[in-house]
Amino acid sequence: MSKASRYWAVVPAAGVGSRMNAAVPKQYLQLAGRRVIEHTLARLCAHPKIEAVMVVVSAADRWWQEIDIAHFGKPVVTVQGGAERCHSVLNGLMALMPRAAGDDWVLVHDAARPCLRLADIDLLIQQAHSHEAGGLLGLPVADTMKRTNGAGDVVETVSRDHLWRALTPQMFRLQALKQALDNALSQGYLVTDEASAMEQAGCQPLMVEGHGDNLKITRPQDLALAEMYLQQQEVER
Repeated sequence: MSKASRYWAVVPAAGVGSRMNAAVPKQYLQLAGRRVIEHTLARLCAHPKIEAVMVVVSAADRWWQEIDIAHFGKPVVTVQGGAERCHSVLNGLMALMPRAAGDDWVLVHDAARPCLRLADIDLLIQQAHSHEAGGLLGLPVADTMKRTNGAGDVVETVSRDHLWRALTPQMFRLQALKQALDNALSQGYLVTDEASAMEQAGCQPLMVEGHGDNLKITRPQDLALAEMYLQQQEVER
């Protein structure tokens, strides 16, 4: 009998979140009594299948040391980040390799997505674990899509059929994702999500529909929205 695959998480948290115009990176802003990243890590560590979380932070990070990782109840390992998200994720995968097998699954999740539902992690694992490439959470595009030129003039209305917003987590086999990121970087592609690297490697990841409250905190108004979502989720429990 083959050994069952295990599940791990990598959280790239080396960004500065310049669009927030805040004194600290967005993952360290206060949200409902805790820092954003604490909510994020608590959600990941609460899932019974996730073994440990690799958190990738900037070498210049002054705030991570203030986080008490002991209360998450699972190993939370600090890894030094890179210049771009893809470099940071690759560093996280490299740090994970001594602990995990090449065919173990890795869930890469944004540090600034604190409202992730455990049910969405369940759904992603259930649907993507038997898929050849792996998969990611997403949402079908609901708005009318426009393409503009460099001056901001609308030049085309784009059909929204089969268009999705890519969310996280994005779940792929450890060795396959590492190889895909290595290949993308060697060709000069600074991919903005892990699925893009897998696509460039010739794979077709499975899109799994998640919840709309899995928002990424990007702008100041997102904090109030995230707090409302957290409150709603508490009521639903």
